[in-house]
Amino acid sequence: MADADDRGNTRIIPATSQHSYDNFHFAPAVRDGDNLRLSGVIGTDAKGKADPNPTTQFRQAFAGVAAVLAEAGADMADVTEFTTFHVDLQKHMGAFMAVKDEFVNAPYPAWTAIGITELAVPGGLVEIQVIARISKG
Repeated sequence: MADADDRGNTRIIPATSQHSYDNFHFAPAVRDGDNLRLSGVIGTDAKGKADPNPTTQFRQAFAGVAAVLAEAGADMADVTEFTTFHVDLQKHMGAFMAVKDEFVNAPYPAWTAIGITELAVPGGLVEIQVIARISKG
């Protein structure tokens, strides 16, 4: 679903994210002209639970990002910047990089990885925030 405001910004709300939009009052993404700004995506299952396996969580997070991008008519090739927030950054970086390389191809976007102590979802290990550039068409 897309919901435009009076400033011309469009909220991108996939059906699977409507519950979060309604209950937590944030848009999964906002399109501002050619820029698409995604809220952070944590690797969870359909029930909002974090799997104890880091690789599973990382794949779920990237799949969640891909789903929001697709709802906006974009894909990973349109991403210009990733910011990732990691619990146990050093411990999981190898596994995260391997999963990232499954989803992100050259030419690579800008990327900043930040180590943190916890996420909003218990047991969550990564949150991925994205900026993408897409045409107005």
